[in-house]
Amino acid sequence: VSSSWNVGIINGLSGWTVSVDDVPADTIARRFRYDVALVSTLKDLEEDIMEGLRERGLDDSTCTSGFTVVVKESCDGMGDVSEKHGGGPAVPEKAVRFSFTVMSITVQAEGEEEAVTIFQEQKPNSELSCRPLCLMFVDESDHEMLTAILGPVVAERKAMKESRLILSIGGLLRSFRFYFRGTGYDEKMVREMEGLEASGSTYICTLCDSTRAEASQNMVLHSITRSHEENLERYEIWRTNPFSESADELRDRVKGVSAKPFMETQPTLDALHCDIGNATEFYKIFQDEIGEMYQKNNPPREERRRWRSILDKQLRKKLKLKPVMRMNGNYARRLMTHEAVKVVCELVPSEERRKALTELMELYLQMKPVWRSTCPARDCPDQLCRYSFNSQRFAELLSTTFKYRYEGKITNYLHKTLAHVP
Repeated sequence: VSSSWNVGIINGLSGWTVSVDDVPADTIARRFRYDVALVSTLKDLEEDIMEGLRERGLDDSTCTSGFTVVVKESCDGMGDVSEKHGGGPAVPEKAVRFSFTVMSITVQAEGEEEAVTIFQEQKPNSELSCRPLCLMFVDESDHEMLTAILGPVVAERKAMKESRLILSIGGLLRSFRFYFRGTGYDEKMVREMEGLEASGSTYICTLCDSTRAEASQNMVLHSITRSHEENLERYEIWRTNPFSESADELRDRVKGVSAKPFMETQPTLDALHCDIGNATEFYKIFQDEIGEMYQKNNPPREERRRWRSILDKQLRKKLKLKPVMRMNGNYARRLMTHEAVKVVCELVPSEERRKALTELMELYLQMKPVWRSTCPARDCPDQLCRYSFNSQRFAELLSTTFKYRYEGKITNYLHKTLAHVP
């Protein structure tokens, strides 16, 4: 890093000649240079690093190299940020934030076998440990714009992967290397960054190659197979079509990778959207059970609407749960409880269906802490041990009792919850 590392905030398009029309270029993005941001973060953590060395009984004068920093990267759209009474420049109404968190710092002292952890972020999901790197006025769905602005960030990150940072910590120059883990992306962003089709695609998963039909047939047994390298190879096949196949055959060969992967992400499951997606699904099951859908063949829309209003009324009366336009995290958390299922069961005519519904929720509540927790082995070891068993039982219920809903289809997050969390 050059000696003048205090460059502060720079134009987010620096590194590109100004080619963006429509919007005045100097309003569209602001960012820190990535290496500078990391230097300033490590300087912030200087005391923690020195304390970590002392606590581990390491002589800080011998630990000058072998430091490893693991960085979690996150990127998400920030919805509507429109000016309410604006006279400012015309900019898109949406914004995107790219940020990172230092997860841990380890050091491998000379002559030692094991690396020793000297810093671990205690609250890795807190806004206090999250450092914004780039803020942009862009709609996260505008792929071209997003990639244009994050291009320089990707280039800087690539340069840093190969190199070492030498920085004065505790009065001595020390050498750091960085590992970047792109785990803070929701499914929509992962698909965009990794060149996959949008989430309504038949290739329902960002972690494996399964199609929707396969995932609904075999609900639990899938391993994580996708990777950034493989996506790049598949894009090349998509682009060149070396076997001169038809569009359908080609698409099946590349498993839905039809754009160039732009940034490497790590396979993960986004717990909040998992909550929301699954709660949406349960909400629909509740409606169907109230209307005894399992006996019916394609009931008219009015009838479905009636079931829905019965459900909303009951939830409002008994749980003070107001209906929402779109499922959100708070609603999801309150809907996925023993109380809620009890209240819904009051409206379900058959005893047998009530039992099934209650068991479904039981299993779900057993499974949930595992993917909500930062460290399941520490926080909920029992549920972790039982997860595979519970998910198999859950899948069995869906494919028998609730067959009318899961014949040949399953939602993305239900697939991930059952197949990939274990």
